[in-house]
Parts: sequence; C-alpha cells; structure tokens
Amino acid sequence: MLQFLKYVLATVVGIFLFSFLSLFLLIGIGSLFSSDDKVVINDNSVLKIDLNKPVQEVGVENPFSDFGGPFFNPKDVIGLKDIRAALTYAREDDNVKGVYLKVESPTAGWATLEEIRNELIEFKKSNKFVYTYGEYYSEKGYYLASVADKIYLNPAGAMEWNGLSAEYEFYKGTFDKLDIKPVVFRVGEFKSAIEMFSRKDMSEASKKQTAELLQAINGHFINNIATARKLSPTRLLDLADSLSIRNPTSALETKLVTHLGYQDEFETALRREIKLDDKKDISYVSIDKYLKADHKAQPGDFNNRIAVLVAEGEIVSGEGSEGVISSEKLVKELKKARENDKIKAVVLRINSPGGSSLASDVIWREVQLTAKKKPVIASMSDMAASGGYYIAMACDTIVAQPNTITGSIGIFALLFNVEDFMNNKLGVTFDRVKTNKHADWPTVTREMTEFEKDMFQKSVNEGYYTFTRKAAEGRNMPVERLRELAQGRVWSGVEAKANGLVDVLGGLDEAIQIAAKSAKLTEGDYRVRFYPEKINPFEDILGKLTGNSEEKVLAKHLGELAPYVKMYQQVMRMEGMQARLPYELKIQ
Repeated sequence: MLQFLKYVLATVVGIFLFSFLSLFLLIGIGSLFSSDDKVVINDNSVLKIDLNKPVQEVGVENPFSDFGGPFFNPKDVIGLKDIRAALTYAREDDNVKGVYLKVESPTAGWATLEEIRNELIEFKKSNKFVYTYGEYYSEKGYYLASVADKIYLNPAGAMEWNGLSAEYEFYKGTFDKLDIKPVVFRVGEFKSAIEMFSRKDMSEASKKQTAELLQAINGHFINNIATARKLSPTRLLDLADSLSIRNPTSALETKLVTHLGYQDEFETALRREIKLDDKKDISYVSIDKYLKADHKAQPGDFNNRIAVLVAEGEIVSGEGSEGVISSEKLVKELKKARENDKIKAVVLRINSPGGSSLASDVIWREVQLTAKKKPVIASMSDMAASGGYYIAMACDTIVAQPNTITGSIGIFALLFNVEDFMNNKLGVTFDRVKTNKHADWPTVTREMTEFEKDMFQKSVNEGYYTFTRKAAEGRNMPVERLRELAQGRVWSGVEAKANGLVDVLGGLDEAIQIAAKSAKLTEGDYRVRFYPEKINPFEDILGKLTGNSEEKVLAKHLGELAPYVKMYQQVMRMEGMQARLPYELKIQ
C-alpha cells in the first residue's frame, strides 16, 4: 500500500509540474508570436547599461522576462555582443542622448572589459555623454568608469585602488590527509596546472610567469586610465602603493572621480544634461529593451556573410553541456560554415582556458579544413590558452587584446591513486586477476609501476611534440624557437605579439575587418552573423524551472562550499591528457 501511495504521489506531482511548464511555455510562445507591440524609444532617452552581473560572449534571450519572478530573471547573464550592438545603434539614434553606466563590480575578464571600454570611447565620439554612478568601484569597474564624462561616487561609498593580485589554492595538504596520491605527468617548465595537487605553494617558475603577466596587464590598465583621467602613470602607481584612496574624499581630491553625490544628486545632474524638468522621470532604456526596438537594418549583402563562431568555455570531447566548448558541436558549426557558400569568411571567437587535448586536436583539424576553403581569423577574448591556443593556431591570422591571456603551450596528464584512501579511510580493499601484466593500466586503485609511469610520460611527450609542431607550422616558425616560447608559459596579448604567437593586437572588430579584407569584401558589402546567435531560451528557462541549473542548485544547497564542489568537478574532468591553462587564474 505504501509503495502504491508513493507512485500515486509521484504521478500527481509529475502531472502538476508538466501542466505548470506547459502553461508557461504557451504563454512564452504566445508572447513571442502573437504580440504586435513594438518597443518605442522615447525622445530624450538614456541608455542604462548595468554591468554588475556576469558578462559572456553571447547572452541568454529570455522570452519570459516581462513576467518577472525568480525563474524569469532577465539579469542573469549579459552578452558582450548585445552591449556592443546597443552602443553602436545608440551612437546614431537621435532619441538616445547618452549612457548611464553602472559598473561597480562587473564579473568579466580583462579583454571583455577592453572591448566594452573601446565601444564606450567610440560612443563618446558621437558627442553624447557617458555618466556613471556607483556606491563602490572595484578596479575592474573603475577601468570602465574611467572613460565617463562624469564619475559619481557615493559620499559614504568606497573605491578599490591597490593594484592587481592573483591568488591560487593548493590541495596537497588535503590529499595528504585523505591518503590520495596525485600521479602527475607533464611537459613544460611553466605547465603548473598540477601544482595545486603536488605542492603547497607556487614554484619559482609559476611565480615568475604570474608576476610578469600581472605586470603586463597592470601596465596596460594603468596607462589607459592615465590617458582617460589626464594623470601620470607614476602618480597612479604611487596612489596604489601608498593606499592613498582611503575614502570617497581622497578619490575626489586625486581626480579619480569627478563628483561625490547620492543617487538623487546624480539623477539631478542627468536631468540638467538632457534638459529635463525636475518633476519628470528620466526615460531609461535597458539594453534588453533597446535591442527590441526597430533599428536600421545592417547594411550589406545578406549573401556575403562573415560568420562569427563563438567558442567559450572549457574544451571537452563529445556533445558536452552548457557553458563548455564541445568538440562535436563546434565541428558541426565549422562544417556548416565551410559548406555554406553565403559565408565568405569565418571569425573564430575564442574565450577558453583549454581542456581536453584530444578535443582540441579534433577542433584544430576542422579549423584547418575550413581555412583551406575560406579565410578563418582567430579573435581571442579574455583567454585563449593551451587548448584555446591550440584551436586558434590553424587560423590564417590571430588577433588578441593587449590584456588577453594566451599561450600556455604544453600538455599534462593527471590521475589519482585512491588505494590508501579507500583502505585506510573507508576500509575498502581491492584485488584483481589479469590476462596480461598491465591489463588494468591505467588504474586508480593501485600504485603504477615505474615502467607504466614511463609509458604514460611518453604519451604526454608525444602530445607535446604534436602540439608544438603544429603550432610552429601555423606560426611559420622553427619548432625549436616555438618550444622556447612554449614550456607551458602564459603570455599577455602584448607579449604574445612581441614573440610571434599573435599577429595583431585588437578586438572583434579588427578580426572582422581582417576577415573581410581576406575575403576581398569591402565595407557595406557584407553582413556579420553570430553562431550560435543566442543560447536556446527555452532550454535555459526549463533548466531553471526544473532545478537543473547546476550552479544555482549547488549554491542553494552548499552555500560557501559550492565553489569547491565546482572545483572538484573540474578536477575530475582533468583526468587524462590535458591542454589547459596552468591554474584557475583570476586577476583582481
């Protein structure tokens, strides 16, 4: 009887959930196809760009966003593509008088910030204003805010100005306590991804490359802010070293901000700028809403397209899941682009720390085949390192931002010996019968012999030689010279260009222009199309409704432990041969 009641209850819950989902799907489909209402942009509007959220290459289109509610939050992720498009349209839109920028603490990489910052500078050339207000500015937030005409900081707020840092976590002590032995194979002095398992601190090689990378990114950051705020780089560095920006008053006195004021005072200044009566509300328009309005169609012949293929995330074999570069999916996109006669050139937009060396090689081959038929240009975003560099090196030209993180040309493999853990901690033991000496190799339940370890290392060496040989061919560089630059070493875009790993410093626009020129297309003769154009909205909404949004589930149930569980999942994906950035690199 109890079992019967359980089945009945499960059926009722299933029917209810199905009905609930069906209702919202119908509402969403109806809102998409039956509504004739068009978004109208009022005269004297201000484009409000809120970047206090994650920014990725392509955003998530949410057809239910107008309904509100916890499942239909339109602010989860914003696409760089959408930010750029909105600013481009707004430059020519007489109804948009300027931009209100909210950038207290954006969750984005440095090259993504560079793209947005450059787009804001272009926007200002239309003689329209950019104002920003914040209760707090992180250094990433201030990098964008620094281009504004007026920078407001809350009088009780704060500003971070103490330099950039990178901190890494090490798990050797944890594994020692658990009696788990990482078994590591690598090639490259700087290939330090495995140090988190084998050491309790950074090696000298890791410290060297991290320090030089930080200096390169910080130098670019400081020089650009110095130009924008008309201050000397030396002065800005001194302010950081002395911790002089202690409070909003000191930020004002040093001219890092232009005004101290509350939200209402900021909005009073906005009203004056657009000559709006104090009693009238400012007509703010969000990026999401603004892009739904009618804008001039993109010029150019639809039969002449430049395809921008977005490759963002960790590189994995097979079909993969959301948020990764799946070799199977990207290969399909490359094949379609290669076989579509309307696509005249391809820009491969890469934002990846790398991943599976096999998946990277599968993608590399498809890029190579495509490049034989039409121009293929690599555009590197925040990072295109290790496997991310691997999939770029068959492209005709590689374009990177000055603060892109790239290189890390090297291979490693990681296995875990859990025999002592299972025996000493859990009381589980293992025994086996084999037809041959190494029939159970590789295994995680016994110590490998020196012969077996040597064979594994030889496989890693072969992977490294393949990687560096193909990189040398792609760069038209002697393989000996390439291997001097490799060794798993990470470079900034500026350094990579200086040593020949990158051809051009610039962003996506520069890559598109190079692709057009290579395909013998002139301005106005072609259109740019992104693939995929949007993340599937219904899959995203269903995931949220059914609780399949993995990160949110982890955060809800595990709280502060969630990032560590996510790290564990990443570690499990690192088993086997990897072409991956040498650590979980976050520069703050």
